[in-house]
Amino acid sequence: MAYLLGIDISTTSAKALLIDETGKVTASVTSEYPMAMPQPLWVEQNPEDWWHAACASIQQALTQAGVKGRDVKAIGLTGQMHGLVMLGQHGQLLRPAILWNDQRTAKECEEITQRIGFKRLLSITGNQALTGFTMPKILWVKKNEPEVYSQTAHILLPKDYVRYRLTDKLATDKADGSGMLLFDLNQRNWSEELIHELEIPIEWLPQAYEGPEITGEISRNSASETGLEPGTPVVAGGGDQVAQAVGVGVVLPGLMAITLGTSGVVFASSLRPIIEPFGRVHAFCHAVPATWHLMGVMLSAAGSLRWFRDTLSPAKSYDELDLMADGIQPGSEGLFFLPYLSGERTPHPDPLARAAFVGLTMRHTQAHLVRAVLEGVGFGLRDCLELIRNAGVGVLPQARFSGGGASSRVWRMIIANILGIELETVNTTEGAAFGAALLAGVGFGLWNSVSESCQATIRIIETTSPNPIDALIYTELYPQYQALYPALKPTFDAAGNTANR
Repeated sequence: MAYLLGIDISTTSAKALLIDETGKVTASVTSEYPMAMPQPLWVEQNPEDWWHAACASIQQALTQAGVKGRDVKAIGLTGQMHGLVMLGQHGQLLRPAILWNDQRTAKECEEITQRIGFKRLLSITGNQALTGFTMPKILWVKKNEPEVYSQTAHILLPKDYVRYRLTDKLATDKADGSGMLLFDLNQRNWSEELIHELEIPIEWLPQAYEGPEITGEISRNSASETGLEPGTPVVAGGGDQVAQAVGVGVVLPGLMAITLGTSGVVFASSLRPIIEPFGRVHAFCHAVPATWHLMGVMLSAAGSLRWFRDTLSPAKSYDELDLMADGIQPGSEGLFFLPYLSGERTPHPDPLARAAFVGLTMRHTQAHLVRAVLEGVGFGLRDCLELIRNAGVGVLPQARFSGGGASSRVWRMIIANILGIELETVNTTEGAAFGAALLAGVGFGLWNSVSESCQATIRIIETTSPNPIDALIYTELYPQYQALYPALKPTFDAAGNTANR
């Protein structure tokens, strides 16, 4: 039996997932690590924590499955996108990694836009300059930590630092690379124009590969730390959202995925690069060769419910919160929740956006608050969906639905009603790590294509269809939700500037 290993370097933990050649999960192990927030809006991690957690997860997964390192035939990598890892000439870490949810680079985003021009930047990369992306972080280090910048020899994304430790090779995949704001979307490679204009040494950037391509092999040193066999191939893989899409089978044009994790993502595949005219949704390469995707991202989806539980209802379980919300009518009796707890990306690229309950009255109970949070996240996902539809992607009236929040029957129904589409759940629940393992199988030759790997391992197990009456209620409420951000933006800006003094 051949085994495939998917490694997911997420924001909170390193997951090692082993599957066999039928797609059956034989082991899944997660090892957590901390985040640091040394100043307001800053979020950093020590890349060595990723490596040690990955080693621990891999070793435990092999033990859990009862297999040897030599039984693992290929390895795929995935993980958090957009982070900045800076290495010196000898591969040494120069500073902690700056993460995707770090918001310190607003001025650098303005500088990039001014130097390149908004339309030109959009036409090359498919995206506007956002604080989450990698390139603004590079400029921030150049301006604020010149001693670090002067020592830099290599720049990597988070999962690619783990790849470097596994293989001694500097490489990335085209999907994750296209999220750095240095990629030519049409050419599926680094943009020489942007690299020249922004004065980035091209030798700092790793070679970019298609998702199933082999980028290196397990080294003898990493084999001793992980239990894997030296010489085992490691494929390029993809960033977490594109690997998640592979993991639920969204690899062909017209298919769509919705992920309800800490963040919320609406993802649609395409056979050509499609760019939203104002850059309000991301246009990236897919992990599938010769394929692209559009992606809307809201920063606090299931994270909003977790905040609510931890802050306002710590004694209750998620199941209890579900039951409370289920007893409230659609619309929460006029109560709205804006889910901007971490700022926002889509449709409002605004690090100063703030969460809010709007419409509170004496009639509203804790159950109304819970329902409003679930609905607010649903409306945020609809923002993403509407932009993707209007950009010209031929999406179908259903989507593959996954992530931690997808386990809630109540939330699935609310989101199906707000979006007006069917939500399909599949037999695989391991998300991005499963997608990375499938990409490894294609690279190894177990399957001839990414599509074939999905057909062999993924099937729909449940469909949630919208209720026409409730869907109509939400269609009528949606414009009221849309009007709240513009009305409150002056307050958000003032509050954000006060908090950051």
